[in-house]
Parts: sequence; C-alpha cells; structure tokens
Amino acid sequence: MAKSEWSYKSAVELSAALTAKKVSAVELTQDAIDRIERHDGKVNAICVRDFDRALSAAREADAALARGERKPLLGLPMTVKESYNIAGLPTTWGNPAHKDFIAKEDALPVTRVKDAGTVIVGKTNVPLALADWQSYNDIYGTTNNPYDLGRTPGGSSGGSSAALAAGYGPLSIGSDIGGSLRVPAFHCGVYAHKPTFNLVATRGHVAPPAPPLPFERDLSVIGPMARSAADLSLLLDVMAGPDPIEAGIAYKLELPAARHTAFRDFRVLVIDTDPVLPTDTAVRGSINTLADNLAKSGVKIERSSPLLPDFAASSRLYMRMLISFLAASFAPDVYNGAKAAAAALPESDNSLAAERLRGVALSHRDWVVANAGRTRLRAQWRELFKTFDAVICPIMPTPAFPHDHLEDQEQRRITIDGKEHVYTDQLAWPGIATLPGLPATAIPTGFAPDGLPVGVQIVGPWLEDRTPLKLAELIEREFGGFVPPKMFDD
Repeated sequence: MAKSEWSYKSAVELSAALTAKKVSAVELTQDAIDRIERHDGKVNAICVRDFDRALSAAREADAALARGERKPLLGLPMTVKESYNIAGLPTTWGNPAHKDFIAKEDALPVTRVKDAGTVIVGKTNVPLALADWQSYNDIYGTTNNPYDLGRTPGGSSGGSSAALAAGYGPLSIGSDIGGSLRVPAFHCGVYAHKPTFNLVATRGHVAPPAPPLPFERDLSVIGPMARSAADLSLLLDVMAGPDPIEAGIAYKLELPAARHTAFRDFRVLVIDTDPVLPTDTAVRGSINTLADNLAKSGVKIERSSPLLPDFAASSRLYMRMLISFLAASFAPDVYNGAKAAAAALPESDNSLAAERLRGVALSHRDWVVANAGRTRLRAQWRELFKTFDAVICPIMPTPAFPHDHLEDQEQRRITIDGKEHVYTDQLAWPGIATLPGLPATAIPTGFAPDGLPVGVQIVGPWLEDRTPLKLAELIEREFGGFVPPKMFDD
C-alpha cells in the first residue's frame, strides 16, 4: 500500500486540511491505524491499541467539523505514553506486577487533549518504571529505532518518539525527569519540549496502583512531542495550566510572549561539549554547523560565558537530588545495599557515579542543603538570561546506541569517539535544564555519517517557554527539520 499524502504532515497542516475539508478525521485516523498495522511489527512502538474508540472519536470529530466547530486539536490522531492513565486501558509503567491494572479515569492531560478534539489511537511503550533511555519491558517487549531497528529509540518516551518517526499521527505526549522527552526526540529525529517545572499539571500520570491525586514529583514534568516545532506550541497550549482542583482554584496561566520573532534579535550561548561528559565528533559537528548557520542568519552567537553555571558542580548536585527522589521507590534490599555502598565511598570520590550513590542515602537535612544549592543555581541562570535569550547545548553525547539490556545500568558503557564512559553519566546533559526546572526544546539538526539522527536542546528562561519554542520554529523554517526514515518509503 502506498504511503498516504497525509502520513507525515504536521498537526498545523492537518488541522488546516480538516477545516478546508480536504481530508476527514476518519481518513487521518485510519491512515495512522493502517501504518501501525503495517509497520509496528518491526518497530513495536504502540503497546496498547485503541482503534475502535479512535474511529468512533474520529466520526464525532467529523460531525463537529461539519457543524462548524473549531478546537485546537479537533480530528487530529495522536498517541499517548503508556504511563498516562486512559480510562478503560491498562497502565503498567512496564511493571509485570501491574499488567492487569486498568485505569478508571483519564489523566488530566489526557482529558485536556480530548477536550481539544484529539483522537487517541493508542498508548506507546516505555521502560520499566520509566527508568531508562531504552524502551523495553517484560510485558510489551522492546521498541526499536525506526532509523535502525538494532538501536534504541530513546526513553522513557521512546515509544512516542518511534511512533512519530513512523508516521503514527503527528502528536504524542511524554514525560521527562532524566531527559525522557528530549532523549527519544534526539534519537528519533523529532521534536519535544520539556516545559518549565510545574507548568503542566500531571494528575493521572502516576504509577499504579497509586491514586490519581494532584502530586508534584520533584524534577519531573510532562510535555508535548511532535514532528514540527509549531506543533509543540499547539499541544503545550492545550496541556499547560494549573490543576483545576488544586492551584487552579486561584491561579490562571499567562505565559509571556517569545522574547523575539526574528533571528537578528536573538542572543544565544552555544555549548558543544564539556569534560564532564564529552560529545562525539558527529554531535559536536552538528552543533557547530548549526551555530555557524545561525551566526550567518544574524543570531548573536557566543561560544563561552562566565555566566554559565559550573557544569561539573551542577551535574553532581543533579545526580544527588534525582536519585534521592527516585530511591523512595527502590525495593528495600536494593535501597539497603546502595546505602551500604554509599557509606563505604571515600570522601574524595566526586565522580557522578559516587554522587548517585550518595543520593540514595541522602538525609532530609542534606536534601534541604542540596535544595538551597538549587535555589542559588536558579539565580545564576536568571542572571545569565539577562545577557542571553537561550542556550543551545547537547542532549546526549552520541547518536542512538545499540540495544543494551544489561540489568545493572551502572555497569553498562557507551563509547564516545573510541573511549568508554559510564552509561548513567549521560544524565548530565539532560540535567542541565532539569535541575533548575528550565524549559528546553529538543530539535533535530540532521544526521550523523551513519544515518542516525542528531539534534540539540534549546534551554530558555524560567516560564519563558515560548522563547525556545519560537527559536526552534525559526530554525526549522530556515534550515529544515524532521526527515522520515527510509524504511517507511512505502
């Protein structure tokens, strides 16, 4: 069957086509379903299919369009990360102990995208407990990268990034605490936006059997994924805002406009590598090419600044605070073993691995001290953003790596320009935006010589999400963006 002319259109383009009656919501939904049935045996991005309800929702969308109704996402097919509750569908977070858990109600973000008119065709695969940059578990198996089936699509929103690259609808939603939106976008050549911390209410994005209550997970956010920069804004505007049963009782969201709308007005700091975790030749080269192109287009580019917070110090702090939060859900034997290992560490060991171990055993007193350090870090970033509008930097040190399911992630290794590095040290680059809670937009910038996607993140000021999103749109318009994988030239 030939590829539909709609399969790789953006949400903005499809919305215009629906309004102009060039295509119907049922046709778009059926196209996404056909592609899943045709290709997902290889990719395994969609772990829960919901085709019957999707077609019913699409028929309702077509009826609404015929009545002249207009909503931001009306009639657009999309996917949702498995970790979000959707009424009537399983939510497992990849944990076999919860394979029979069925959500009773939609997560708040799911309600919001449905209210905006979207058609959800299915849920996308994740790693166990959302705790990996690969997307595999014992319930649903392994998701493969559409550009190379032997490699990871990223994680933990890897099913969503693979679904976008495979043409299973123009939009998806994921989550991010250690790069779980940005890393899969990078590895699959698509777009994602990590919002400012707490910008998007997360109720219902919770591991079973926990009740879907308003809950602020330290460092963690949820956000949009797409194949186009403008689509990120479209979806973010639908998702963002306080929870109506909590902060929304009193507060309303009013995001400031982007600082600029033309290249010539942007002031951008570009970082291509750091000794904490060097980037490989392909990633560095892509960042430098982008920086050169931006400079030629009028962007004021700087390659270093004393205003940039100390990357080594902030990375160590991020490791401690991240693992301190995650360790609350560790099994008792794992927790006790890690505590004992942390106690045995020499004081002089300030490696990132040592900081992760110390994080497991962090006392509340020590956490309060660490949180004060984060407060000072946020002040440093505020100062930097008086001089710069955005920081462009790496997301990961290498393009997508081969599947590696060694159980102890601390024992895994990645190879950067021929030298081995600890797998979990890759947390450092996503952490540059996660620890201070800043918005960061992941964009594709092309391909490595081996044909794998590469990209960057654009980090912006606190609550000024529209600034990195606008810069992402300008870059896409001027230099191009997503390019479909060759395996889908059908």
